[in-house]
Amino acid sequence: MAQRRNQMDSGKLSCSICLDLLKDPVTIPCGHSYCMNCINNHWDEEDQRKIHSCPQCRKEFKPRPVLVKTIILSELVEDLKKTGLQAALADHCYAGPEDVACDVCTGRKMKAAKSCLVCLVSYCDNDLQSHYDVPGLKKHKLVNPSKTLQDNFCSRHDEVMKIFCRTDQQCICYLCNMEEHKGHETVPAAAERDEKQKKLQESRQQIHQRIQDQEKDVKLLQQEVEAINVSADKTVEDSEKIFTELIRLLHERSSEVKQQIRSQQETEVSRVKDVQEKLEQEITELKRKDAKLEQLSHTEDHNQFLLNYPSLPPREPKGSSSINIRPLRHFEDVTAAVSELRDKLQDVLRDTWTNIELKVTEVDVLLSEPKTKAGLLKYSTEITLDPNTVHSMLLLSDGNRKVTRVEQQQSYPDHPDRFIYYAQVLSRESLTGRCYWEVEIRGEGKTTVRVAVSYKNISEGRSDECLFGLDDQSWTLRCDTNSYTFYHNKVKTPVPGPVSSRIGVYLDHRAGILSFYSVSKTMTLLHRVQTRFTQPLYVGIWLLGNKSSVEFIKPK
Repeated sequence: MAQRRNQMDSGKLSCSICLDLLKDPVTIPCGHSYCMNCINNHWDEEDQRKIHSCPQCRKEFKPRPVLVKTIILSELVEDLKKTGLQAALADHCYAGPEDVACDVCTGRKMKAAKSCLVCLVSYCDNDLQSHYDVPGLKKHKLVNPSKTLQDNFCSRHDEVMKIFCRTDQQCICYLCNMEEHKGHETVPAAAERDEKQKKLQESRQQIHQRIQDQEKDVKLLQQEVEAINVSADKTVEDSEKIFTELIRLLHERSSEVKQQIRSQQETEVSRVKDVQEKLEQEITELKRKDAKLEQLSHTEDHNQFLLNYPSLPPREPKGSSSINIRPLRHFEDVTAAVSELRDKLQDVLRDTWTNIELKVTEVDVLLSEPKTKAGLLKYSTEITLDPNTVHSMLLLSDGNRKVTRVEQQQSYPDHPDRFIYYAQVLSRESLTGRCYWEVEIRGEGKTTVRVAVSYKNISEGRSDECLFGLDDQSWTLRCDTNSYTFYHNKVKTPVPGPVSSRIGVYLDHRAGILSFYSVSKTMTLLHRVQTRFTQPLYVGIWLLGNKSSVEFIKPK
């Protein structure tokens, strides 16, 4: 346990450059410690860049830091030496399978401290000393230990490759330069390195800038997520309150109707029962009279019969019902009225619900629609045109990515999807996700083009009503020589904006977004549609004007 702890301590007090115990230890601003001589040599190599870095964490310092010996580290190193663990540290400095071994050491190889790009040899710290002492060797280029030094030799001539052939983009030796690379553009490898190093630094700066920009975007998106969550939670809470209130009102109206029906029921039943009771009393009285008459009719004594007869009531009128019963529609009219209310509420809810769904979708639109050309290019989609739909006055070319209006009618086989009345064509691909594409419009003289998206069944009728923009099946931007116009379902909308030969189209099928852009050195949004797509969409092109053409190009 003690030995393991001492090995760990010795490792912490070792210089990561020479891998030996720290000699005259210094601590640089980032907190890492090195031998004073080791870090000075490392920074001497970086003097040309005028920016000095830490060999471990790569943090850069400008200007070059002033080094001062760290007293407490020196004392710790001396204490460690006194413990007799120098031998263990020496074992730590021997080269293992994964290390670069010193090429000069005999017997057991030490770890290489540096590799020389001039000698093409790797040296341990002891054997490297001559490169610091001998004037001629001081000019050699020393780098961190490398296992690929032999890659610097020409496999054909066994010479060091110090030349770079720009023609073939490869390193060569001076014999290659005189033979198979003779006449090529060549420069010293060091010069090519310097040039590419500058470009590398520029690339890194651009990457760092992009990292900073995207980190800002990440923070903004996080804030957006929090705002979305807060807004969604509040909207759900408010919506629940509103729907609860609606349900409460419906319950109240239901109770009121029920109470009114029961009250009216009680009134009508009471009225009917009063009449019924009176009729029953009359029936009893009539039965009593009938009994008296029957008794008189059975009297055998003529004088007695005649004596009692005048006391009888006058003749009763013929019986007829005085009750007029209407058809049985007591409360059925109330049911009909409630049903009518239900139907009206359903109509209102259906119409309003569509608006609610659209508002919810618009929230997603604000979050997801690309705001830059780079954002649009993420959804770049390759479009090809369908030969089965192309009109006979149109000619496809360039792998069905270009369509041209021609004078001579083309001989195409009959197909149910082929346009007959208008010179237009649909894409082969159906679009259901997020897509972006660009078209280049060319023509001689007056040229008119319609760039559209459409449902597939627009061509099924093969009628004169299938022109893009004249029904609810298609959405189109008409591009004239000096103006734009948007058409949908026969509604014509003038579109302002800079006229360009290139049009960009962005589609988000799920969110119901369709945007048209004028593309030149800058991008200008011409027209934006927010709707609800119910079927897969296809790109459509309509052409007017001889030799006018539209080509789908790769956006840049």
